[in-house]
Amino acid sequence: MKVQEEILATIKAFDRIIIHRHQRPDPDALGSQVGLAEILRASFPKKVIYQVGGPVEGLDYLALMQTIPDDLYKGALVIVTDTANAPRVSDQRYDQGAKLIKIDHHPNDEPYGELVWVNTKASSCSEMIVSFWQMFQNELTMTQEAARLLYAGIVGDTGRFLYPATTATTLRLAAELLDYGFDAPKINRQLDQVSRSVARLSGYVYENIEIDEIGAGKVILSQELQQRFGVVDSETSAVVSLPGKIDEVLAWAIFVEQPEGYYRVRMRSKGPVINEIAKRHHGGGHPLASGANAKDLEEVAVIYQEIQAAIKEFQAE
Repeated sequence: MKVQEEILATIKAFDRIIIHRHQRPDPDALGSQVGLAEILRASFPKKVIYQVGGPVEGLDYLALMQTIPDDLYKGALVIVTDTANAPRVSDQRYDQGAKLIKIDHHPNDEPYGELVWVNTKASSCSEMIVSFWQMFQNELTMTQEAARLLYAGIVGDTGRFLYPATTATTLRLAAELLDYGFDAPKINRQLDQVSRSVARLSGYVYENIEIDEIGAGKVILSQELQQRFGVVDSETSAVVSLPGKIDEVLAWAIFVEQPEGYYRVRMRSKGPVINEIAKRHHGGGHPLASGANAKDLEEVAVIYQEIQAAIKEFQAE
């Protein structure tokens, strides 16, 4: 039996289902989580489906979370989408249900759950949810709202179909979602627009990015700088892709200082593999898009040196 068939059979067996995603959600986290929830609500109206995980950090135009008491986990099926490792699950009650399913497109370096469906070739977890619906169209019902959410997740994680993970399958599934008649131009605008403060920060990134002779880029956003531009950590995600627009940049990192003093590291690449670097620094992710943490500026320097080394190895191949 395919894992997708096992997942559907398990969903059918439970009357209460609680769906989680990762902390600091992006459009794919919310799209896959709530898109799945909407499909299940439409397909099994007698089941009770919850979406949980706390604040959505500026993405409330996509979806909002529900607050539920601990006792609802007893005897419930829990599904976690788009979350590579258990510590990143938003709301740590995820393990209090009767059974746990993991659905994800990140490398399965830290498995959890009784049922695990991981597809690292998928552009996004939202793409996986659409393929799940497509596989069982005679039993699962797509809705306009589910299509809107899943489309947003795919667009978000592919960088509007720009990134290498975009495949013919990605485009076909996105096209199927468009048939459900949601306002796609509106979603595209919402995903693309930024506040004036983030726009000003974008200018700073372009003006101050450090680029070496082999194409390694680095930007450090200190606490003082974030306060000067009036942005919080979650908003800095909007500038992570900007260095990639510069033709001479091959791989880069944005180092965002946290109030506690450590640095959140967002790394991207046009070719050199960077997720092994992330794993060495309390992180992980995809080969060309990863996150990590640096305890201080010394570790920031080490990570930048490792990015440079990855570029040299890539260029030598």
